[in-house]
Amino acid sequence: MTGRTALITGGGTGLGRQFSLTLAEAGATVVLAARRREPLEEVADAIQHRGGTAHCLVFDVADSSQVEAALSSIAHLGTIDVLVNNAGTAAGSSLLEMGEETWDQVLNVNLKGAWLVARSSAKRMIAANIGGSIINVSSVLGSAVQKGTANYPAAKAALTHLTRSMAVEWARFGIRANALAPGYFATDLSAAYLESPRGQDMLERIPQRRLGSPEELSGALLLLASRAANYMTGSVVTVDGGLSLPLI
Repeated sequence: MTGRTALITGGGTGLGRQFSLTLAEAGATVVLAARRREPLEEVADAIQHRGGTAHCLVFDVADSSQVEAALSSIAHLGTIDVLVNNAGTAAGSSLLEMGEETWDQVLNVNLKGAWLVARSSAKRMIAANIGGSIINVSSVLGSAVQKGTANYPAAKAALTHLTRSMAVEWARFGIRANALAPGYFATDLSAAYLESPRGQDMLERIPQRRLGSPEELSGALLLLASRAANYMTGSVVTVDGGLSLPLI
């Protein structure tokens, strides 16, 4: 990844933190983005302490004006040629009880935000004539159903299909778009669910009988980000310990 410049949304916490560290350790210049600066600076300091290069951007992925302003502000770093659309949120209840604000909150960040950042990044890749790799972080819930969180799987299923549309429309510009679909990993976003009785039942259904460690996503991330995957676009790479396998 030496010589590449990667933007990671949600890059200060959870899986995004690991994605940022992984790409930096592989030689990429990384730009960490989120709505809160403090977590970003902690990760950037860790990267720089290890000899890497990192920059921080604070913006809301669901606000198109903030997205454009943020990406314009880093033009001096060169064109982003790897985008990891990782920013996400989860908040839900049953469909009958869910409020419109909760529905919009999850769809705006997980789906609209990914589209806005990808669109802005792709325009810059096209203008610079460099191509690039877009990795949308979906979920195994993009192809499965879980009670009480309908807005999150709906957003992730749509994101997976949006990835395919990006792949079809932007291939002629040398831009690859793929989705990474993690299963359950130990992060703050999933902690409450994983500690619940329902979460413990789910854990028993994973063939490997354990949660994933964020580091175990590094191989799939590096594959999709690097030129090792030059002939991959529109793909969904699942890393879930076998959770999504159909069982008899």
